[in-house]
Amino acid sequence: MQESPGGHHPTVKIGKLGPSLCEEISSDPCAIVIFGASGDLTKRKLLPALFCLFRNKLLSKGFFILGLARTDISEESFRTDMEKAVKKAGNFDHVAWEEFGKRLHYFPTDYSEGSLRKAREYMDDKALTHSTGRNRILYLSTPPSVYSSIIESIASSGLASEDGGWTRIVIEKPYGRDLESARALEKTVEKHFREEQVFRIDHYLGKDTVQNIMMFRFANSIFEPIWNRHFIDHVQITASESLGIEKRAGYYEEAGVLRDMFQNHMLQVLSFVGMEPPSVYKSEMVRDERVKVFRALRPLDRESLRDNLVLGQYVEGEVNGKSARGYREEDGVNRRSAVSTFAAMKLFIDNWRWQGVPFYLRSGKRLKSRFTQVTIQFRAVPHQMFSGIFEEEIGPNAVIIRIQPDERIQLKFHAKNPGSRMCLRDVVMDFGYTEGYEGLVLDAYERVLMDCMIGDKMLFIRSDAMEMSWEWLSPALDYSEERGQGAPELCLYRAGSYGPVEAERFIGRDGRKWVNYER
Repeated sequence: MQESPGGHHPTVKIGKLGPSLCEEISSDPCAIVIFGASGDLTKRKLLPALFCLFRNKLLSKGFFILGLARTDISEESFRTDMEKAVKKAGNFDHVAWEEFGKRLHYFPTDYSEGSLRKAREYMDDKALTHSTGRNRILYLSTPPSVYSSIIESIASSGLASEDGGWTRIVIEKPYGRDLESARALEKTVEKHFREEQVFRIDHYLGKDTVQNIMMFRFANSIFEPIWNRHFIDHVQITASESLGIEKRAGYYEEAGVLRDMFQNHMLQVLSFVGMEPPSVYKSEMVRDERVKVFRALRPLDRESLRDNLVLGQYVEGEVNGKSARGYREEDGVNRRSAVSTFAAMKLFIDNWRWQGVPFYLRSGKRLKSRFTQVTIQFRAVPHQMFSGIFEEEIGPNAVIIRIQPDERIQLKFHAKNPGSRMCLRDVVMDFGYTEGYEGLVLDAYERVLMDCMIGDKMLFIRSDAMEMSWEWLSPALDYSEERGQGAPELCLYRAGSYGPVEAERFIGRDGRKWVNYER
């Protein structure tokens, strides 16, 4: 149990489960084909994740990685570039890399049908060398604008065929930029792949604490009975980023915060918080329940959005002691850009469990600190018998599920201070997710890559869920992009703050406050 900041911080003791309950499993033999392998995502995330899985003996002995990209470099140069990227990511092991590097190949391609046919011949040769059989993962790490054309070339070149093994295609976000483009992309995908072959990735769902929301709720009898409108006052989901747009101006000018964060990450976390318990813990049953949450979302319209959506954009300020440029001063950004870098939204899930309980979603760039958390705030006790006794206000009880930067679950409640006087103090029961655990901890990309290799789709987005999330959010996207008379106000906020003051007033109208990050 941990006292609120400034006090003593005792910790909860964690029991240990037997190793048979927690063993990791290794992947199937397969070829991992990365389209766009010379790009930033491959260097920062994919190769370090795959190397970590290899180093921890979670990959099958039969595997290899084939990088495909337009960049005309040699295989040896590609290996050297990837080695530098993995070293930069940390936890490098020279002995492991010697073996890993032998399984790392490269083939330059322009993604045309003819070029991919040659790449397929090269891949088939390496499949014999590395004993992967006909199993392959096709990972699209390219700009989303070329997804459809690459998928058509994959199909016409024969790469989509299974030939006695399995073929899985992994598609990174953004999956379209609106409902119409998402449906068009889905039509292309459906033409060449069955739904069970398609893995729409959202790395947020690979974070252990997101998955632990289900365990926390459904494995503990003290929480699930009160996880409803009778006991919960409201729910907050916050994804706060201290970084700006970095070198992604071209993408962000087209996307904005609603496309970048709400359509995928925020709504996917919401589905775990709001879902009903599946009858059996199986991938499709869990995904069924998450889809039901999207079906129950109260539709948005222009009038409700005026009261339930705040949009903002950062101006120059200071983040972590360093000066930060405003959004419009970032390289590649239109100097009159009206793109929102912050949004706060109130929504409702219209079903038996959640009717009338507001869900507040908030996300933004260049905020005070980087954190993602879910706050479940409970209703006040029905009768304040201590009214007038304490000078301080008796605040609400809350469960805080921290997804990043430090994965933990906290339970806030009240207790009397020691001594003769009646003084109240807030205390926090604090569970650090990795405290007391000595096994391997996989990061988000390591987890979702592993799940793809073993064919577990629980943490991937199904086509109906993807389409419903776009359909529900479309009115907000249209409203946010209106210009001229009647357009929504774009509230400016200083870099390094918690967002625009209008967001504080927005939740304050309901008599509530945002819960920010506390160590």
